[in-house]
Amino acid sequence: MRMRRKKWARPELAICPYYCMIPRENRGKWQAQFPQQRPLHVELGCGKGVSTAQMVHANLDINYVAVDLSRDVLGHARRNIEAAYENEEIDNVVLTAINIEYITDYFCKEDSVQRIYISFCNPWSEKSRHEKRRLTHSRQLSQYRTFLVDEGEIWFKTDDDMLFEASLEYFDESGFDIKYLSRDLHASGFTPNYLSEYEIKFTTEDVPTKFLIAVKKPVNAAP
Repeated sequence: MRMRRKKWARPELAICPYYCMIPRENRGKWQAQFPQQRPLHVELGCGKGVSTAQMVHANLDINYVAVDLSRDVLGHARRNIEAAYENEEIDNVVLTAINIEYITDYFCKEDSVQRIYISFCNPWSEKSRHEKRRLTHSRQLSQYRTFLVDEGEIWFKTDDDMLFEASLEYFDESGFDIKYLSRDLHASGFTPNYLSEYEIKFTTEDVPTKFLIAVKKPVNAAP
């Protein structure tokens, strides 16, 4: 369901020092957005940033770019990040609005992304003709490969069984090895796990979280 427009979101983002207004201009030079060079991780579809705020604050030695299509939800993400840091300096996260379908317009090989997070994305399960819109579809994975370093990882979480099983095939087709897999993340004991709004919701409904870590094979090892 589409979020109702928040009148406050855009003005707050406009004065946010870690919001990137024109992401295309940073293609190939995302590290320049941070005061220190650190490993670069990208979160695709950060939503309201409930888990994002926990993650970036717990890992100050990593630079994060958290993206979403909606500026309204990014407004919520900004507020959640502010709350997590309280009065601390926020210097390891950038928020920006992009259409992930065209992600190679915003990231490239020179960005050397070491990890990508995809959590509870739209499964597009009801209409098969929309499968290519899945963030884990082979069409998208081939784009992520262009800016993910060799041996770089994709951490993927979902509540949807159909999407999870289909994604296993997508990763295999696209030159990734599955390093870790659990069909019930909370029962597995895996850490760290930062809970998003959706994960909290589905967990209270007794829907297990499916999770995997996929590792990019080197180019000469990809199919």
